[in-house]
Amino acid sequence: MRLSALRHTRRNPLLAVLAVSAAAVTALAVPNSASAAPAAPTAVDCASGHVCFWTGANFTGSKCSWDVADPDWQSGAVRCSWAATTNVKSVWNAGTSSSSGVAYYRGADYSDRVGCTRQQHGGNLAGTYKVRSHRWISGSCG
Repeated sequence: MRLSALRHTRRNPLLAVLAVSAAAVTALAVPNSASAAPAAPTAVDCASGHVCFWTGANFTGSKCSWDVADPDWQSGAVRCSWAATTNVKSVWNAGTSSSSGVAYYRGADYSDRVGCTRQQHGGNLAGTYKVRSHRWISGSCG
C-alpha cells in the first residue's frame, strides 16, 4: 500500500508539469494582437489616404490633413490655419497610394526638407520647426 501511495505522489507532480507544459505550448501557438502587423493606434484620427499633422504630441491639439500634396500650407488649396505660427509635433501617414512615404518641408514649394514618414506610420516629431509643404514620394523615405 505504501508503494502505491508513493507512485500516486510521483504522478501528481509529473501530471502537473505536463499540464503546465501543454498550456505554455498552447499559449505560444495562439496568435495575439502583439504579434499582428502594426496598425494605426486607435487614438489616431486620420482618414485613410490622408496625411495628418498635429500641434501636440501623440496626435493631440489642432490637426490639419490632406489627401494630396500641397506646395504651400498657407495659401494652397487646403490651408492650415496654425502652420505659420505653430510648430508641428506629431504626424500620421494614412496614405494608400503606391508612394512609400510623405516628405515634409519648412518652406513652400517643397524646399528645406525636415522629415519623411512612411505609409501607415507616424509618431512624435522634434516639435522645433514649422512645416509649410508636403508631398508623397517613393524611394527615399523609411
